[in-house]
Order: sequence, then C-alpha cells, then structure tokens
Amino acid sequence: MEKWDVRSQDADSASADHWDWFEGSPGKLLGGAVCGVIFGFLLQKGGVAKFDVLVGVLLLEDFVVVKVMLSAIVVGMVGVYLLRRLGAIELQIKETKYGANIIGGLIFGVGFALLAYCPGTNAAAVGQGNYDALVGLLGLLAGSYVFALAYPFTSRTLSRWGNAGKITLPELFHVPTGAVVAVAVPLLVVVLVVLGVYAR
Repeated sequence: MEKWDVRSQDADSASADHWDWFEGSPGKLLGGAVCGVIFGFLLQKGGVAKFDVLVGVLLLEDFVVVKVMLSAIVVGMVGVYLLRRLGAIELQIKETKYGANIIGGLIFGVGFALLAYCPGTNAAAVGQGNYDALVGLLGLLAGSYVFALAYPFTSRTLSRWGNAGKITLPELFHVPTGAVVAVAVPLLVVVLVVLGVYAR
C-alpha cells in the first residue's frame, strides 16, 4: 500500500510539474490568445483567408497575400529589432536543419498547392465558415499525429541531416543586425510600392 502511495505522489508531482507553465504564465497565455485573435481578425479582413485569393497567388495572378506578408515582415523586422535593442525580448532561434527544412518545405508546399490554405489561413477560413477548410483542419490534426508517431525516427535521421546550428543572416554575412534591417526594410518597401502600382 505504501508503494502505491509513493507512485501516486510521484504521478501527482509529475502532473503538477507538467502544468507549471500554465500556472506560472497566465499573462503570457492571455497575451498569446489576444495576439492570436487579432492575427486571425486581420487575416480575415485582409482577404487572405479566401480560396480565390490564395489560388490567385499560387497562379501569380493575385498578389494580395504577398503584400500582406511583406507588410508583416517589415513591421515584424523593425519591431523585433527595436524590442531587442531595448532588452524587452530575447530571440529564440531554431537550428537550421537542411534535411528537415527541405523535406518539410516540400510537404508543406504540396499541401498548400492542393488545398490552397496554409495553417494560419486555414484556421481563419474555418472561422469565417468555409466548409472546404475543414478538410485542411482534419489534415492538420492527422499530420500532427503522424509527425508525433514518426518523431522517434525523424529525430535520429532527418533532424540530423545538414544541421547547421543556430544561424542568422547577420552571422552568415558577418555584419551587424542593424545593417541587415537598414538594407532589407527599404528594399521590401520598394517591392510593396511596385506591387501596389503594377500588381492587382
């Protein structure tokens, strides 16, 4: 009986440890939820959750999605750079793994081409009542389950093919981060202006 009690206590302890992140960061969870709602709202209002718009970008006939993404990159790049300079955030950089990145990118690309939704736009499309997006939602759940099952294998294979470590453009070109931002932002703004004038 005592042995059972110890196991029960260990299980309770493990369960409590597992949920420490939930109890210790309600502000972060709330902030994430608010940002997620705002992001979904802007996706829907920007029209990038519409099937026709997404198919249009794949056929290079509609550049609304490109404009939205470039605008987000510019704002995000400047915002993250300033927040980091102020010490308000710390970058969490993922390792560059060529094998996993290439194969994962190909799978993502095929799924995007077949469905015309990416995960973010798929969620927004479901929210606005697009029944075809429910197929994508089921695919996301099934794909996540398959990935979890395959992880013991992929972690020993794909994840080790071409692991270049945590690299960034400033490190790659041996220049300050501010220099990359100073060059990239004006170039992206020019592309946005050109798309605004010459593209739909």
